[in-house]
Amino acid sequence: MEDKKFIILIRKIFIVTLGLALVAIGLFSATCYFYIDPELSLLQPKIEAQPILVSENSDLVKDGIHVRTGLIANEGMMLVVQNCTSCHSSKMITQNRATKEGWKSIIKWMQQTQNLWDLGINEEKIITYLATNYAPQKKGRRAKLSNIEWYELE
Repeated sequence: MEDKKFIILIRKIFIVTLGLALVAIGLFSATCYFYIDPELSLLQPKIEAQPILVSENSDLVKDGIHVRTGLIANEGMMLVVQNCTSCHSSKMITQNRATKEGWKSIIKWMQQTQNLWDLGINEEKIITYLATNYAPQKKGRRAKLSNIEWYELE
């Protein structure tokens, strides 16, 4: 008889422990869920999304430079903006220099490895713009220093 009471007691303890464990798991899951996605939290105030406004000056050119992108404002620039800056920053263009063949090679590499689409009839115009405005620059030695007032270190 005592064995039967002992088994019943163990079952009750097991059921209570299991219930508490399930409650703890539920609370932990809910905490994680709301922590990961705060928009679902009932505790945080809802913030309405603000529309993104395009600046009136988005196509402003100052001193020959397209202000928004930093690209040289010449024929073909908007094709470059439309086809290149949808995937990467215009800084990727302005920081690089290449010949016509070099830019064509870069475009082919992007098409083969980066999922760049076929540029069609615009490819030649884009390459011409890039090769004209972002061609390699010959750099020689710096100019000789002159009119320098030297001093001795102590």
